Amino acid sequence: MTVGAAQTGAGGVQALPERSSVGLVAVIVAATKGEPRALTIRVPDQAPGRGDGLPAGPLVPEHATLERGLRAWVERQTHQRLGYVEQLYTFGDRDRSGGDEAPEAHALSVAYLALVREERPAGLAEAAWHNWYRYLPYEDFRNGRPPQLDAIEGRLASWAAEPADCAIRTRRLDRLGLTFGMNGGTWNEERVLERYELLFEAGLIPEARGNAGPAVPNDPTGVPMAFDHRRVLATAIGRLRGKIKYRPVVFELMPPAFTLLQLQRTVEALSGTQLHKQNFRRLVAQQGLVEETEALTRGTAERPARLVRFRREVLLERPAPGLRLPSRRVG
Repeated sequence: MTVGAAQTGAGGVQALPERSSVGLVAVIVAATKGEPRALTIRVPDQAPGRGDGLPAGPLVPEHATLERGLRAWVERQTHQRLGYVEQLYTFGDRDRSGGDEAPEAHALSVAYLALVREERPAGLAEAAWHNWYRYLPYEDFRNGRPPQLDAIEGRLASWAAEPADCAIRTRRLDRLGLTFGMNGGTWNEERVLERYELLFEAGLIPEARGNAGPAVPNDPTGVPMAFDHRRVLATAIGRLRGKIKYRPVVFELMPPAFTLLQLQRTVEALSGTQLHKQNFRRLVAQQGLVEETEALTRGTAERPARLVRFRREVLLERPAPGLRLPSRRVG
């Protein structure tokens, strides 16, 4: 593993090293008012793949571990201190771009998923929280079938019909059923990365064309991100959607006390699904995930609701205390 030495630029701000073969990137997720949010930074206009990006930086010698290096870059760029962090995936594609460094730099990038309660970023870079469906709008079924899917599926159907070879056309149609639930298939909310990669392969997203220009207004595939960061985000969303089914990670995003409706809205936001209120509450009760507090909501026009909190004892009671979600057909 080859890493370059860090350099100090004007104002004492540490600049990126000239070469580094290992990069660190963070998908930092919060849930605010029932919306899933990702913390982004603005990539400079002079850099290839400019636009919204994820907090990232190279591994340098003073970083004792990968995770410590990640935490250092995130805090430097956004002033956000991380709590829950897990390694997400290692990206090592030959055509990865390292940002404003040489194309061969950052040939390997280690991504992490972090769950936080949203705070106002005030880092050195231009940092902002954005709804993650800004980048992947076709993943949001909370208000029914996303209208973007009509345009996307039409383009995918044309792509599948292109090859003269019948076997290739059949394989493409099978993949459309597996990923997008087309042709009678079932939509699996966890296949976020597979859907993104299929759109990339079909050439339907700007990143597949080099991500060199501005976003297309009202693009049904969403707003592009710098470098391969939208692929990293898709990986994180799929991982989190799967994990909430068998681990109580959703509570890392909740305040110490909350209502059952707030919990439902958060689960819906992460999964992109609409849940039946009574069925959800029955499921939470059966799983023993929360316990009531003595407090009630205050200062709202609605009827006061009982606040609950996460029962940490559930971690010792069962090996997989999570929330199961229904499957869905999209055709």
